[in-house]
Amino acid sequence: MATGELGKTILIIDDDPDIRAATRIVLESAGFVVGEASTGAEGLKVAQRIRPDAVLLDLMMETVDAGSKVSAQLKEAGFKAPIFLLSSVGDAVRYNIDARELGLAGIFQKPIDHKVLLATLKTELRVK
Repeated sequence: MATGELGKTILIIDDDPDIRAATRIVLESAGFVVGEASTGAEGLKVAQRIRPDAVLLDLMMETVDAGSKVSAQLKEAGFKAPIFLLSSVGDAVRYNIDARELGLAGIFQKPIDHKVLLATLKTELRVK
């Protein structure tokens, strides 16, 4: 996997290939290297292999709360990079889930506002 201009790798774990493709294009055009996985199990394996600097993780994949379970498994495995949850269930998830309590860096609502995504990642990862 080649290093992008920013020298940071983002892993997208989402069962929707269109979300992964669109997000990959946005991230790569901004200088990030991108890894992908379509399931939680695959995401755990890819995370161990590429050691991403941040993870974008879909809340609902194989099960309703797959994202929160994968997040917990990443943390248990010693993964320290920021994890952002992706949700399509509406704004209510932001009010019903305490991201910091779950060890998450934040929650993005689908469809993802790419400007907000890039600004947040650059701030979190301290890149310009």
